[in-house]
Amino acid sequence: MAELEKLSGAADFWQNQEQAQALMREAASLKRVVESHDIQVQVLADAGVLLELADEEQDEDAVGEASEQLDAVEAAVERMEFERMLSGEMDPASALVAINAGAGGIDAKDWAEMLQRMYLRWAAAHGYKTSLLDVNPADEAGINSCEILVEGDYAYGYLKAEAGVHRLVRISPYDAAARRHTSFASVAVYPDVDDSIVVDINEEDLRIDKYRASGAGGQHVNKTESAVRITHIPSGIVVQCQNERSQHKNLATAMRLLRSRLYEKAQREREEMLDDMHAKKMKIDFGSQIRSYVLAPYRLVTDVRTELKVGNVDAVLDGDLDPFIEAFLLQTGGDQE
Repeated sequence: MAELEKLSGAADFWQNQEQAQALMREAASLKRVVESHDIQVQVLADAGVLLELADEEQDEDAVGEASEQLDAVEAAVERMEFERMLSGEMDPASALVAINAGAGGIDAKDWAEMLQRMYLRWAAAHGYKTSLLDVNPADEAGINSCEILVEGDYAYGYLKAEAGVHRLVRISPYDAAARRHTSFASVAVYPDVDDSIVVDINEEDLRIDKYRASGAGGQHVNKTESAVRITHIPSGIVVQCQNERSQHKNLATAMRLLRSRLYEKAQREREEMLDDMHAKKMKIDFGSQIRSYVLAPYRLVTDVRTELKVGNVDAVLDGDLDPFIEAFLLQTGGDQE
């Protein structure tokens, strides 16, 4: 950190914008690691002092409090050790999660909404801030698609393990005959690219459409053309946002989404990862899933890639995804971008 701070103070530091930005990102990443370490060192020291006082006073409550602090330090250090595997350039970034309903009719749309809830609960449990940037509700039930921003350190590094097609098998609540149905939804994960990373976008390559937001209504929804859709003509990438009441804010968020998509596309092309999830358009149907969630005739969640099986389906759907994420990252060494 000291070396990078010295380099950033040089008069010609910003002459090479790309190199300067790379160094600043590295410095920010190192700062997060050092600060996390320092916090745990301080908590450990405090727990030591508390134990000494508890021993002198024979205070069992203080012993219990110190024990809880030590458990927290152990958990934090284990997480820090695990994050050492997340060495990709954008792993420390926030994440954009796009969910789309696939084959399966109404059940697939309901399944897409269940996945939306699952990732929101996972993020909340890990202290991440979330925003629903765009939701396209389905006519009868569930959603056709949504876009979630998950803000916090290493959100992308973790959630990239979730990219792929997710399969649900259950007794359909929408089938009067109570038959078993299979439905699919896809999850795409992109790093959130902030303003510190330059992505060249020619305004002439953009088509910007403004329309009335869909949804349950309200003071502004459906009354003004606040929603924004941007089409990047050369790449065919389409992004949209209708979450904010202000058209200006929706436009800014949509541009943020577009920068992330274009950055991810450029990274993918440069690294020639043709077998990556984002490099091929997988059919959201049979034979392409990364994970199966079976609710009937038995209850089991199976990850096709790691062969990890978890019987507590309710916990998984409530956001307990860490076993799957960690198994995938351990298998790949964390190097899947």
